[in-house]
Amino acid sequence: MERVYHSIVSTRINYVTAQNCNNLKMAEEQKKEEEVAIHGDVLETILSYVPLINLLPACFVSKTWNAAVSSSLSRFNKPKPWLLVHTQSIRRPHATAFFAYDPRSDIWLRINQKQPPQHVSPLRSSNSTLLHVLHPSNFSFSIDPFHLTWHHVNPPAVWRLDPIVAMVGPRIVVAGGACDFEDDPLAVEIYDISTRTWERTDSMPATLKDSASSTWLSIAANTRTVFMMEQSTGVTHSFNPDSKTWYGPFNLRPDRSIYFSVITCVGGNLIMLGLLGDAEDVNYVKVWELNGESLEFGKEIGVMPTELVEKLKGEGTSLNSVRVSCMGGFFYIYNPGEPGELVALEVGEEGWCRWGSLKNAAVGDRSRVAERVVLTCSDVGLGEIAKLVGSGNEIFTLLKS
Repeated sequence: MERVYHSIVSTRINYVTAQNCNNLKMAEEQKKEEEVAIHGDVLETILSYVPLINLLPACFVSKTWNAAVSSSLSRFNKPKPWLLVHTQSIRRPHATAFFAYDPRSDIWLRINQKQPPQHVSPLRSSNSTLLHVLHPSNFSFSIDPFHLTWHHVNPPAVWRLDPIVAMVGPRIVVAGGACDFEDDPLAVEIYDISTRTWERTDSMPATLKDSASSTWLSIAANTRTVFMMEQSTGVTHSFNPDSKTWYGPFNLRPDRSIYFSVITCVGGNLIMLGLLGDAEDVNYVKVWELNGESLEFGKEIGVMPTELVEKLKGEGTSLNSVRVSCMGGFFYIYNPGEPGELVALEVGEEGWCRWGSLKNAAVGDRSRVAERVVLTCSDVGLGEIAKLVGSGNEIFTLLKS
């Protein structure tokens, strides 16, 4: 009887095992069929809805998925320049925080740095991509998209409080903004990144004597030239670090009703944004493209919709100034006095433009008086995401926009 019982149990176990094996085999075949079904355009379309930061792990699933991610990014939903927002407390220890907006995915992120940089002096931006800090003992700057690497070098010979700083090719031009006790308030020095040396050159034109600081001048630069424009008058000069030559003045006022303007560079072209009317009653906010070395006005790119002009004002009743951070055909425009609202402009190669607005999630409801808000803009792809994760700053916090 016991042998019969063991035989029955053994048969039952073998039967269940066989059934389980059959079930597992069927499940594996079904899984393979499902995996086979998700391929080509179907898979690439699905991946086009996945945020860029989540596409990095997908590249390591298989060679097929890696190829699908690359194809999806090139065909369906291409990466767009990220807006990077840095906040710095004006109180000791001057803590910094780092936020990013990905327009491709329409999400805000907080990037939790394990060792956030500590800067005693004010953090500033220039050229949309350059971050820099000037201190009596050193000059620090960062030029990579996520500002993972900081370069600390000797300071310029002339001590400055509010200088113009611009990156022109492999050089950084530092001009004006000198302290009152310095002999030349228009002094210009050039730092060569490759040789790590400073060079004194010809001073800024005398016409800029009363406005030779980043507070009053708008700065734009390409790989050859830096442009400096008085925001209130449009008087502009350009400087070529290779030839050490100044050009100008140029009058960048296509409309006499412009009371404030800023400039920026997109590729080799100079772009100007102007506020028309007056601070209490803004009639228009227009964007122009300038052509050639003579800075002749070309086409008018677009006019900001009235409702977005009102958003730029924020809680105030006037709009005294704006700032622009851009990369490629993407422009992020903001009111430095009310940084909680951003206006976005996308310009296509065919000449079309698309306006929109977004809340600055980096500002939120926190005190704007106690923090300095600095914006940069950079091209960000999977390569840059991989470097960020590899640096140890792998923790992203999704924010509500």
